Order: sequence, then C-alpha cells, then structure tokens
Amino acid sequence: MIRRRVSVLGSTGSVGCSTLDLMDQAEAAGTGAFEVEVLTGGGNVARLAEQARRWKPKQVVIADEARLGELRDALSGLEIEIAAGDQAVVEAATRPADWIMASIVGAAGLRSTWAAAGTGATLALANKESLVCCGPRLIERIARSGGTLIPVDSEHSAIFQVFPAEAPERVEKLVLTASGGPFRKTSLADMARMTPEQAVAHPNWSMGAKISVDSATMANKGLETIEAAYLFAMPVEKIDVVVHPESVIHSMVEYVDGSTLAQMGPPDMKTPIACALAWPHRLAWPAPKLDLAALGRLTFEAPDYERFPALKLAREALTAGGSAPTVFNAANEVAAYAFLDRRLAFLNIAAVVAETLDRATRSGMDFTSEDACDAALAVDAEIRRIAETIVSGLAIAA
Repeated sequence: MIRRRVSVLGSTGSVGCSTLDLMDQAEAAGTGAFEVEVLTGGGNVARLAEQARRWKPKQVVIADEARLGELRDALSGLEIEIAAGDQAVVEAATRPADWIMASIVGAAGLRSTWAAAGTGATLALANKESLVCCGPRLIERIARSGGTLIPVDSEHSAIFQVFPAEAPERVEKLVLTASGGPFRKTSLADMARMTPEQAVAHPNWSMGAKISVDSATMANKGLETIEAAYLFAMPVEKIDVVVHPESVIHSMVEYVDGSTLAQMGPPDMKTPIACALAWPHRLAWPAPKLDLAALGRLTFEAPDYERFPALKLAREALTAGGSAPTVFNAANEVAAYAFLDRRLAFLNIAAVVAETLDRATRSGMDFTSEDACDAALAVDAEIRRIAETIVSGLAIAA
C-alpha cells in the first residue's frame, strides 16, 4: 500500500482535481492511504470546500483574499486552519509533507513551487512554467534540499520512465509527441477565425482553458521542449517533436544503438499522476487500459512550423538562453488569456509572442541574472507589460 502525507497546490484545477480523484480511487481500492496537509485553490470556494470536507486537510488556502469569508462559512464547524492570499499559498507550500503536487497554472505558481522545492519533499511538477522560468536552478534547489523531482506532464513522465538517468550518454535524442490539437488539419485561413470555444475543444485530453489554447497553438509543445531540455540536460538539437494524433505514445527516448523506448498509455492525466504519486513503486487503481487491437494503428507526422510558429519561437528562446524562455512564457500567457477574453485573434497569439521576444531582445534586457525566482518574476512582470501593449495594438478579434 502506498502511504503519503500530501499537499496539493492548485487543488481546484484540472490536475489538482485529478490528483484527489486518483487518491480517492486508490483508497477505495485499498492500495493507497493518504493524509492531506494542505489544499490550495484560486477562487473556486465551492470546489475547495467540497475537497476540504472530504480530505480534512490541516490547512486550506484560497488565493483570492476576497473569498476568505465565504470559505470560512463553507467550512464552519470543521477543525481546519483557513488562510487567504498569495503569500499564504507560498507559506502553505513549506508545510511538512512527503509529496507536494505543484499544479497552479501559469506564472502564478512560480513562488509556491519554488518554496516547495526547498522543503526536501518529493515535488510532483505539473506547473511547467516554474521550470521554464527558473531553469536548472529549480532542479538544483530540489537536490540541495534532499528532495526529488518527478515530472507530471505526460510527455516528461514518459521520458522519465524510460530515460537512463545513470547513463545519459547512452541517449541519442528525446522525442516529444504532440496530439496536434484541435486545429491539426485546419487551414491558416480558417484558423484566423477560430473562437475560444473551438480552441479549448481538444480531441483527446480534458484540460483547463489556458492549457487547451496552448495545445491549439502548440505553444505547450514549445514549453515542454524547454522543460525537457532542463529536466534531462539535453540540448535543443537533441529534442524532436512529432505529431501523434492518437496520444497513445506519450514520448520516446532514442538510444545511441538505434533502439527507441516509448511509454504508452491512454490519454488520461491520472496515469502520470499515479506514476509520480507512487514512484519508485506503482500504484494500483482502476486505471483505463490500452486496447491496441481496437486502436488498429498509430500514426505520426512532422509538425507544421508555418501554421504553428509558437513551437519554433520556443526553440529559439531555448537556444537564446538566459531569460528568453521566461519572456516566451509570459508573452504567451498574456496572449492566450487575451484570446480567451476575445481581445485577440487566434493567429495573433504567436504574433504577440514573436514581437515581445523581439522587443525584449532589442531593449537589451538583462537575460543573465543570478537570482532565479525573483529575477524570473521581475522579467515576467516587465514582459507582461510589453505584451499587453502589443495586444492592445492589434486588431480585436471578432
């Protein structure tokens, strides 16, 4: 039986909910026993309170301070410490736990993930932005604290499971798979008219709105390329992306002898979460299983950099190094939310990222700070200002 004292940062989001659901199923199956130290949410009081009543955590934190009274009312009578605000989320991340899920979406999760990285716990990393922005220093911080980093993104979990950490020289290259998103076969002319509802309608995965937009632009694969470079110490020229519409092979490692090892599974985020939760063991739960005979065949195709320029921009940012990946991430986040708010056309998401990277480079912004988290947040704030200016200057989406 797997036993863990768990904190979930971002418990009301897609990955957070999947984590708690998985834990619930494992307990029902008699294969897991979990004590919850902390649950944190953004502003969804109803869902956070429901989770708190189920798991009886030591502390519940809501980031939106204006919702504190509502949360207290919802948890009245329960012996649970309740707090609110961004700083309370960061402090909650440092409470004692065996295993911490970092699943707050976007740069908002940077400080809490950085705080959790210093605790010595096993850090299940679903907030890819923390690694993109802080880079290898996040990994170094976890190692210095005596902790362990387990990636949760399905692609990095796949590589993690077949990567020879003890002999990385045996690896020729990493191959990240991409579903291609909802617009894989859509023409550029039609993509220009796509709505937020169409962009978040992913054919395979159930995810949050922003991550779904990133999948539609393939910016997510760009962020994952940067993440893979840091996680596995691989240069960008040794990381390929291949479109695999069935989302059954989650990524591959090609070895120097010509062998390629792939990790396969249904497109369900609970599977990589289960891997991270139990590692180095395996958690038995009522997992969906592959039916290869029913699948029939698996297909692959090269990514189209013309229709999905965000992927190329991310690779260029990784090559540039320094804070360029932070610039890419912040500009993409601003542009993606502007699209979801119907202030920006779909194809202009990548245009905003390209123009922001160009302006940041031409401004001579210092890309070589020694202060990892604070410096990343300073760059992030400045880049958001620049990106918002660019968004305002572009035509409003219909």
